Amino acid sequence: FCVLPDIEQFFSISDGKSGLLQTVFICSYMILAPLFGYLGDRYNRKYIMCVGIFFWSLVTLASSFIGKEHFWALLLTRGLVGVGEASYSTIAPTIIADLFVKEMRTNMLSIFYFAIPVGSGLGYIVGSKVNDVAGDWHWALRVTPSLGLLAVILLFFVVQEPKRGAIEARPEHTLHRTSWMTDIKALCRNPSFVLSTFGFTTVAFVTGSLALWAPAFLFRAGVFTGEKQPCLKAPCDNSDSVLFGIITVVTGILGVTSGVQVSKKLRTRTPRADPLVCAAGLLLAAPFLYLSIMFAQASTVATYVFIFLGETFLSMNWAVVADILLYVVIPTRRSTAEAFQIVLSHLLGDAVSPYLIGVVSDSIKKSDSYMWDFRSLQMSLLLCSFVAVVGGAFFLATALFIEKDRHLAENYVPSDDAPIIVPKRGRSTKVSVSSVLI
Repeated sequence: FCVLPDIEQFFSISDGKSGLLQTVFICSYMILAPLFGYLGDRYNRKYIMCVGIFFWSLVTLASSFIGKEHFWALLLTRGLVGVGEASYSTIAPTIIADLFVKEMRTNMLSIFYFAIPVGSGLGYIVGSKVNDVAGDWHWALRVTPSLGLLAVILLFFVVQEPKRGAIEARPEHTLHRTSWMTDIKALCRNPSFVLSTFGFTTVAFVTGSLALWAPAFLFRAGVFTGEKQPCLKAPCDNSDSVLFGIITVVTGILGVTSGVQVSKKLRTRTPRADPLVCAAGLLLAAPFLYLSIMFAQASTVATYVFIFLGETFLSMNWAVVADILLYVVIPTRRSTAEAFQIVLSHLLGDAVSPYLIGVVSDSIKKSDSYMWDFRSLQMSLLLCSFVAVVGGAFFLATALFIEKDRHLAENYVPSDDAPIIVPKRGRSTKVSVSSVLI
């Protein structure tokens, strides 16, 4: 997305079609997440991640060879990229959960979730610079596949597969695996999980919108004020993508770190600290995002300052939300819970937000002038501030249930009807306790 203006110029597409690039990827991602969640709760997680990331690298490389007459092929490869994303995003946090507990787990999760804003920001910076040097946006897609292959090698030879729940008070051998439908029903009856998932959905909505449209919006603001020349021929001016990438990296580090540290301090005062920190992050992000959008035509410096503050508060959620999921869900359901959260947050979040912002922008636009290119996108992006406030409300509601749900997960006792292994026709099979009671 650091080269979105170049892509729009190369394929001659509208804002609505540009938004489809993110929407197609997220739809594929969320469809595959339940599959990888199911596999992650039952099979070797390391091997699943290796296959997924390797496939992701190949598809990303393939997408860099698409010609201007085949926009559909770019959409197809964007969809296939979701395979790799779904493989590690549903499984990696559960491996961390099985390696660490309590505050150490929170610290390790914060390091893991640095990768989201830091990786995104570096993507903007490196992609923009590669595009400038090569003079062709396709080369921006040829950098990350090599990093993906390196990740596969390190994952395969360095990472060890931990036993599920072995490090916690109730190791896996005391927790029976249940059917997928049983897991889903249990998760739906978990208020903290459901409400925090809806809260995280709003984070995904805002993040997805900004990831695709913020650099393009800043570029259009520069054209509107006369500070930049319009993009009539590739390569376009990508300075806004570089600056936005730097902001994303720095705010990601500050936001994730501050979110974790504030949460750890507040836990000594209230067990509801985590959802309250998430709520505060969203409610503080909303006004700064609003100001960054409205100040775009008046002051470039003020716009970047407000974006910096808004993204910092928004990033406070990443590691804390992940920690909430891991301690309100029992170990044998965590990959499924991660997948469920991914599906819902992307279905209602960043799967629709980039396309929705683009469609609203197209519908508001009254002419093809540079003024309306800027104004229409400006008005449509205001939706992000409203959604952030709604997300804050969901996390405040989560705070009402968090103590009870954490206690239930930490003291979970399998039902009397849990499956046991018995001999049957010369082979062992799993049956419910009630079926063998006399």
